[in-house]
Amino acid sequence: MQNIDEQYQLALDYIYSFIDYSLTRNLRYSAEKFNLSRMVTFMQLLGNPQLDYKVIHVAGTKGKGSTSAMLTSILTSAGIKTGFYSSPHMLEFNERIRIGRQLITNQELVDLVDEIKPFVAQVKELTSFEIITGMAFLYFSRQKVDFAVIEVGMGGRLDATNVVQPLLSIITSISHDHMKVLGSTLSKIAGEKAGIVKPGIPVVISPQKKTAKDAILTAASEKGAQVLQSDRLYNIVQGAHSLDGQYFHFVSRKENTFIAQHSSPEFFMLLIGRHQLENARTAYVALEVLKDKGFPITEDQIRDGYRNIDWPGRMEIISRNPLIIVDGAHNRDSFRKFKNTIDAYLPDKKKLLIFGASEDKEVELMLGRIQSSLDVLIITKAQHPRALEGEVIAVKAEKMNIKYHITDSVEDALATALRLADDQTVILAAGSIFIAGAVKNVWENQLLRKK
Repeated sequence: MQNIDEQYQLALDYIYSFIDYSLTRNLRYSAEKFNLSRMVTFMQLLGNPQLDYKVIHVAGTKGKGSTSAMLTSILTSAGIKTGFYSSPHMLEFNERIRIGRQLITNQELVDLVDEIKPFVAQVKELTSFEIITGMAFLYFSRQKVDFAVIEVGMGGRLDATNVVQPLLSIITSISHDHMKVLGSTLSKIAGEKAGIVKPGIPVVISPQKKTAKDAILTAASEKGAQVLQSDRLYNIVQGAHSLDGQYFHFVSRKENTFIAQHSSPEFFMLLIGRHQLENARTAYVALEVLKDKGFPITEDQIRDGYRNIDWPGRMEIISRNPLIIVDGAHNRDSFRKFKNTIDAYLPDKKKLLIFGASEDKEVELMLGRIQSSLDVLIITKAQHPRALEGEVIAVKAEKMNIKYHITDSVEDALATALRLADDQTVILAAGSIFIAGAVKNVWENQLLRKK
């Protein structure tokens, strides 16, 4: 008889035996590949479990995961049983499906896969992501959650998660990403993400560039959905901040007619960077909407939720000595925020960056954002089918006059960084969540071997 670890691996093998466009080169947004008909049929066969609880649906290019994690933590602190579905995972598949701060167990995952197999067999050409999404919806129903925070996988309009009927929609910061799939302009990308807006359902949005905001406002107007712009409702006041976390509070703006004029209490969270304060503000406005709908969430519960956010891979310090920080930055805008954060928090440190990227990323623009803050680039490649070859990145770095080393593996990249580092150095890892996760995994394995 197989043990649970073997059963778990077989369950994952089954899931990934289906089409997985996240692992496919040269994605193309087409009706035959991306449409909701398969997902609608699959959900009907499962009994439409996504309708069994209240949903907050979150789209965006950057910040959607962090905002979702904040909301999950705060609702959990308020005593509300809350499911959280996110993607991709950083280290373990189970990270994608959780309730509160508890990940789905290996046994629960195995049982869930066994349960859905007969229904999967009835729907032609289901994708891995559609299957995983259906599993999450069913798991939350089985666990009788009160709320589920559902993060969009990619885009919004045709994303597998867009079969939910949310109580509230959220669109975080939109920037250029997945352009082969979502479109080459910010307006087209925003239009796809605004596809999660539902008739009459309020939508909270983070600060956006004008073309992106116009696309969202147009979509919302056509569907009669109220739009709450977080930066028009609250100003952010940042307090003391360091690598150990940051204090902050919000002050309502004069033009804020949705919420009574007030200043929030001071909050604290471990997530650092100005961009995380923007995500925290978006979450705070979403909570005001929920309170307006009659959900009793107190400021003390909000404070506790911010303080207890569990969201790795976002300026995450995995070692203090040597100082190693991993981050999931993976496009030009997130690298701008990444640079701003390391400049603000680590102004006097020598900076080594372990870097790898997927083939569809704008490597020159990403490196261009951080080049002035960088001392040495260490190029590597994650174990992912769409990972860009290190030699291709090296050619781009050469043209940009960036000092670099090229390595064959993440293990070699970390070893090179450690060899080059001194006590005034910070080793950074970014370019994709897979690079961040791989560096964290290699480092933790080294610590285990030493023990």
